[in-house]
Amino acid sequence: MAWGPNHPSRISRYQVRSPEVALEISRRVVEDELKICGFKRDADVSELFLSQKDLTEVIDLSRFKKLKYLWVQHNKLQGITFLTRNYCLTELYLNNNAIFDLEGLHSLPSLYLLLLHHNELTNIDATVRELKGMRNLKILTLHQNPLCQYNLYRLYIIYHLPEVQFLDRKQVTAEERRTMITIFNHERTHVVQSIAFRGRVDASWNPRAPFKQKPAQRVPPDFAFANNVDKTVFNDPEDAVFVRSMKRSAMAITSLNWDTVPTREEKYLDEKGREPAQMLTVTLR
Repeated sequence: MAWGPNHPSRISRYQVRSPEVALEISRRVVEDELKICGFKRDADVSELFLSQKDLTEVIDLSRFKKLKYLWVQHNKLQGITFLTRNYCLTELYLNNNAIFDLEGLHSLPSLYLLLLHHNELTNIDATVRELKGMRNLKILTLHQNPLCQYNLYRLYIIYHLPEVQFLDRKQVTAEERRTMITIFNHERTHVVQSIAFRGRVDASWNPRAPFKQKPAQRVPPDFAFANNVDKTVFNDPEDAVFVRSMKRSAMAITSLNWDTVPTREEKYLDEKGREPAQMLTVTLR
């Protein structure tokens, strides 16, 4: 069950610190990490490891212009507003937190890998809207979030984020891409099917409109086979076509079975007489 940001259980668990105290703890953690890695200038920082630091907030990291790899998993974060101008960020590990809002991710155009599993994301539309447009995003995890309870969650994500190649540690297959087009893009599916049968048809089909099933074609009670003088009047022209097809005479197509015709080498090498070539006959109505 997903809790909202103001749920008492969440407040008691993740908001025991004031924002000022949380930011001060975060600042100390970042400074300690810079000392451990030996970074003396912000321009030299290409990676930060802030995992398992019991953080509820993170200071603004926009000063690290060349930051490419950031680990902040296994904390108690609820948002990611600390990433604003980190345009070089390539890999972001946010799994195992309490994140319920992805506002700010759209400003990371270079993101290639994003791990968001085991969080509190509930709104699948807002999640897709924030991730849409990331042309370089290839690896994404969202499992163990409340939004995964959506019936067609995986196909929905694949449809709206076509650049993703691995979703929840599983490769996106060609069959899944075909299926999601059939489900979420009715107009394109209708057009493709019409072209496949050598005829472009009107594809302005509204999936929300009530479906009208066409009645099955049946032979009229006064219809007689091979009766060419039948004068039955039909209300539907397609019924007349159907009846006419039932009256159509049989048509036979005959062709030579070339598999039974010997080649030139076989004629000279085979001393015994061969059976005459066979004829194939196909009967159509």
